[in-house]
Amino acid sequence: MDLKELITFQTILRQGTFSKAAESLHYAQSTITNQIKRLEKELGIDLFYREWEAKLTPAGKIFAEEVDDLINHWKFVTEQAKAIQKEEVGTINIGIIDSITNIVPSILARFSKEKPKIVCNIIVGNTNSLAAALEKNEVDFAICAEIAGQFPYTFDSLYEEKLAFIVSKKHPFAGNSRRYSLEELCDYPIVTGGKNCIYQLKLEKELLTISKKPFCYTISQLSVIPTFITSIDRTIGVIVSSIPIPDNCMKLDVEISNSDIKIGIMRNLRNDNMTSSKQLLLTYLKEGLSRVN
Repeated sequence: MDLKELITFQTILRQGTFSKAAESLHYAQSTITNQIKRLEKELGIDLFYREWEAKLTPAGKIFAEEVDDLINHWKFVTEQAKAIQKEEVGTINIGIIDSITNIVPSILARFSKEKPKIVCNIIVGNTNSLAAALEKNEVDFAICAEIAGQFPYTFDSLYEEKLAFIVSKKHPFAGNSRRYSLEELCDYPIVTGGKNCIYQLKLEKELLTISKKPFCYTISQLSVIPTFITSIDRTIGVIVSSIPIPDNCMKLDVEISNSDIKIGIMRNLRNDNMTSSKQLLLTYLKEGLSRVN
């Protein structure tokens, strides 16, 4: 059975006779007859009584009720297959760090206008969890911090984040505009990223340079740290500079040797199927994220 045979059957129903169907389809009547014979043979049933008018058999009447749906489904499947061949449908899985969750939606909106049938799944995590997802082929690429010297990952730097220290405007430090040292911050509880968070590891490296050690709360989602420091008295939050802070918080000027963290696109060379649609999305992400900071 093929689409031509189904369309011929449908046309006979609409025109009423084989000859009128042949005229409508610009076929010889023998072609119409042969197509119906092939269709009947493939189905194993007689569709028409052999009369001048195209009179359906009982089995033919049942098949006639379904032929429109069959043709529509056939056309839909064909269109989907063509779209897949052109990479117009499908799914792209993207891993992103928490600090850019407020930036990515506008980039995806731009991409969806270009590729409306491609679904983008967003997985939010820290750099280590996203690297693990890349290894398992759970994401196609990730926007995260750099993991130096770890093959098979490749990293395309986009911008640099900086550690940012924030307090509630009710905090004792809030009334002063001077620069603070890390030792001074250690007199208060610090709310920072979770275990294995690149930002947390950066802070821990800085804390190794001083003798005092703070009491720390850890939170895996950096974007909620501003909420915590306004709820927990006299705490100091450690986030990244791109995360917006509410009006009841402020940033502190803290003396720190190196607060820069490279953010970019990480890919796994072992599972890197870079289609044109993925490349387009990467281009839009690069353009959108290069303006951060």
